Amino acid sequence: MKRLLILFLLVALPVRAELRVFACEPEWASLVKELGGDMVSAYSATHALQDPHRIEARPSLIAKARNAQLVVCTGADLEAGWLPPVLRESGNAAVQPGRSGYFEAAQQVVRLEVPTRLDRAEGDVHAAGNPHIQLDPRNLLAVAGPLSKRLGELDAANAAHYAARQQAFADRLQLAIARWEREAAQLRGMRVVAQHRSFSYLFNWLGLIEAGTLEPKPGIEPGSTHLAQLLGQVKAKQARLIVRTPFDSPRPGEWLAERSGIPLVTLPFTVGGSERAHDLFGLFDDTMAQLRKAVP
Repeated sequence: MKRLLILFLLVALPVRAELRVFACEPEWASLVKELGGDMVSAYSATHALQDPHRIEARPSLIAKARNAQLVVCTGADLEAGWLPPVLRESGNAAVQPGRSGYFEAAQQVVRLEVPTRLDRAEGDVHAAGNPHIQLDPRNLLAVAGPLSKRLGELDAANAAHYAARQQAFADRLQLAIARWEREAAQLRGMRVVAQHRSFSYLFNWLGLIEAGTLEPKPGIEPGSTHLAQLLGQVKAKQARLIVRTPFDSPRPGEWLAERSGIPLVTLPFTVGGSERAHDLFGLFDDTMAQLRKAVP
């Protein structure tokens, strides 16, 4: 009789099914995990050593999108080269743009560098503005609220769970932002050279000044003429640091660093970009540490 009762209770218990989320980039997979905990299963289509502009629409990505209940991507044309065929070939009507199973983070924030005119001669310019919004943690706060709400809409039985985790995440992140800003106060006004416009939101948040870019135009590899001009430019502007992502070619930055004496630093850029950047908090902890170490 006791065995029958136990069996009945086990059968009667609801089976918890994880909400399946397809995230285009590691930062959004990490945010989904912060908001969902063990109620979600988050898959990242890319990793920190990949340029998110240049991804192939592989069959494995299509299969993941086919089984997803929610797709979370940056948007702002960042994934324009590969996400549309992935979604189209997935045959998953619920996660197509405009449906409740599709969420764009860039729609939730004020974007920088929105062009006043579009001209392919200007390089790989994003019509909707700079998409690398994850490097200002205040943007994560702006995204977390609407994303938590969307999770709750798709999984109404656990809406309170997502709301509570969102509040806890926001409280923790606000404290961390205040600490990071104190740590970076000495860097405000520092002139920095970046390889691509990958760090615009970081610079804007911390008050750093871009003294030049290794790319002559977005997405265009630097040649010897541009680098020679940039060498004179960064010396005149008294740049103190060169930064790159883990997926950028190191050669242009090393060339400039060797001839200018300016240190070159690889910043993690996203979750997984360094050993310490194992989550969103580690991403900024390591970014602050790398900046402060390079410019004592």
